[in-house]
Amino acid sequence: MSSWFENVVTVCLIVNCLSVLLLVYRVVWGPSSADRAVAIDTIGINLIAITALVSIRLNTIDLHDVILLIGILTFIATVAIAKFLDRGVLIDRDRN
Repeated sequence: MSSWFENVVTVCLIVNCLSVLLLVYRVVWGPSSADRAVAIDTIGINLIAITALVSIRLNTIDLHDVILLIGILTFIATVAIAKFLDRGVLIDRDRN
């Protein structure tokens, strides 16, 4: 890899890590639950980007499975949070 490309990947890693730190602040001290849910989803997207940049930096394809796993878990977490915000519970149990 050329030197300028390594520098660009490093800068992107730093920016993504700073973004995750700011999003953690939003999750902890967010003004509403919806803001917190969006921040959690965005943290997942940034983790995917960080993993992809590390994969580029290490020049390997072994982390692609990790990227897919993070994407699936982020999707499931987003659906669960949306359901909880909508209904107040995750599992509906009708006792008839």
